[in-house]
Amino acid sequence: MPDAWINRPDVLNRGRSSGHTKPLELLATLWPGFAHFPKFAHDLRLAGVRINPPTIGVDELERELGRLDSTSASLPLWYDVKGRQLRIAEARTVGDHIECVLNHPIQLDLEDEAARIVSFKAGADFGMLHRIEDGGQRLVFRDGRKFGPQFRVNYGESVNIRHHSLRVQGPLFTDEECRKIAAAKRAGFTRYFLSYVEETADVDALLELVGRDVEVWLKIENERGLRFVANDFLKRDNLVLVAARGDLYIELERPHEICNALRLIIQEDPEACVGSRILLSIARRTMPPYEARESFAHILDAVSGDGVDAQALRELLIGIYHDPVPACADFSELAWLYDLGYRRMMLCDELCLDGTLLGTALNAFEAFRNSYQRTLS
Repeated sequence: MPDAWINRPDVLNRGRSSGHTKPLELLATLWPGFAHFPKFAHDLRLAGVRINPPTIGVDELERELGRLDSTSASLPLWYDVKGRQLRIAEARTVGDHIECVLNHPIQLDLEDEAARIVSFKAGADFGMLHRIEDGGQRLVFRDGRKFGPQFRVNYGESVNIRHHSLRVQGPLFTDEECRKIAAAKRAGFTRYFLSYVEETADVDALLELVGRDVEVWLKIENERGLRFVANDFLKRDNLVLVAARGDLYIELERPHEICNALRLIIQEDPEACVGSRILLSIARRTMPPYEARESFAHILDAVSGDGVDAQALRELLIGIYHDPVPACADFSELAWLYDLGYRRMMLCDELCLDGTLLGTALNAFEAFRNSYQRTLS
């Protein structure tokens, strides 16, 4: 059964955690090239910063990591390693459809129509597979006008295929990823995240490359990862589980089981971290309201670009429309996660891309931490 991990009574019956004396910590996701990196890399309200490498080559990565020293960041830094996660290595339009080359070859049972559904952009866009070529590495999609995806597919973005027949093949780390890991090691990193952990061998493979005395946070992002947590994970001082909800929520066959997944992870590792989908109402309420968007269409088109002018327009719109008060559901969720036992939380890329949004999220989190944690202590 794909969801057999949820049937454990100790997961279903887990009640409120008793570990309320542990301090509540928050991590942010940043990149050294961000204009707001220096400000938040020294903000002691944060417990650390996750360095999530963008879609750049090894040489540029090494130059960026070389900029990091004790003066650029006083907080602990983690480097995010991409293992089994599927990403776009190449995308192009061919007639009425797109074709994508993946970073890993895959095996997939296309006789089941459900296996043909591929999601993009954290589940906000979808495409329908026609066939798989080149030894499982090239995805050929059906007519994009009828079956999607609707939006442009970019190099480096992640994709999700939720079907149980999916098998990611080849080495855990691509040659390029191995070179990036080596660059992070040369830069002095001793703390790492590892994506899509499914078995102990994944952890051992990374430790072989970076050394066995480093700290590794294991991102649990699919059903196989949850089965690893339930059946095989052995807690060690240098291993920390991460409920990586950005992909985990998309990967679950039954999305409502995210609650039991979170219970399982914190039960198996009381030091676990919960990441992504936290305080997202702050990021979702930064553009003009729907009824005003038609008049702002030309501005929004410009904001979607990558140039300096587009960034300036985006910051202007955020300043005008940004609502600094998170939704009620966001605060309620923080309380629920705290009551489950989570004392480590991490903000996702989307919220940390803009300094204004990150500042608002940090202020809101600090207010919650000072109020709710003190009330329960």
